[in-house]
Amino acid sequence: MAADPPAPTTGERRHVEVALHLLGGFRLTHGGTPVLVPRGLQRVIALIGLRSGATRTHLAGLLWPEATEERALSSLRTALWRLRQDPYCPMIITADTVRLDPTVRVDVDELVATAARVRDGQPPEDATLALTAGRHDLLPGWYDDWVLTNRERLRQLRLHMLEQLAGQHLAAGRHGEALDAALEAMAAEPLRETPHRLVVRIHLAEGNAFEAVHAFYVYRDLLLRELRLEPSPAMTALLEETLGPIRRASRPVPRPPGQPSTRPTSQAR
Repeated sequence: MAADPPAPTTGERRHVEVALHLLGGFRLTHGGTPVLVPRGLQRVIALIGLRSGATRTHLAGLLWPEATEERALSSLRTALWRLRQDPYCPMIITADTVRLDPTVRVDVDELVATAARVRDGQPPEDATLALTAGRHDLLPGWYDDWVLTNRERLRQLRLHMLEQLAGQHLAAGRHGEALDAALEAMAAEPLRETPHRLVVRIHLAEGNAFEAVHAFYVYRDLLLRELRLEPSPAMTALLEETLGPIRRASRPVPRPPGQPSTRPTSQAR
């Protein structure tokens, strides 16, 4: 591995920030400078970043699933030896476990920490970061089983975080912030009902009946077009108080039996 431009690799290690970016694509930076990493070592670093403290056997089995355990462990030993020769991605390697040095900043860890704060009811340290964290998929273009599993886990984690954040803002009367979080979740998964339901609730809380009805029918049309489904009863019930009187007023009044029609008839000439 090498940085561009290359930095000294001898002498006392300076306290330079090392950051591992896995959301939106693999990127390792040393003091803000990108480090060139061969694809094979990218996989090793990425997995260690996602599975901190995993055993060598577990890592080897995920990285080389088709190989025998002995051959997979041998490949892992070679990869770790190469990584230890380079100061750009410090690791803590014991007889049985491997983890990144705590000084390495991993963007996935930041997403998980932000989601945990929201789940615990604490305001995120950075409101903008809470909305944008995890906006990009984990390692797009990678199709290893362990990548696909973690990608879906982080996608669901972010969706729930945004929905919880929107709900907390709504409960506190911060309707603008609630709408921002709900719309961010909606953009991430347009067919998911929960963020659409939140948008309807936010508009109703603001007293914007038209916006609430409009949001409902936009989602209903989308769901019918894409999946041939109707919104859930829980979502429909949100608008019952608003739409109920309108629907009842628009229904034709049935005529009692024997009552003549009130429709005007033409005069015979």
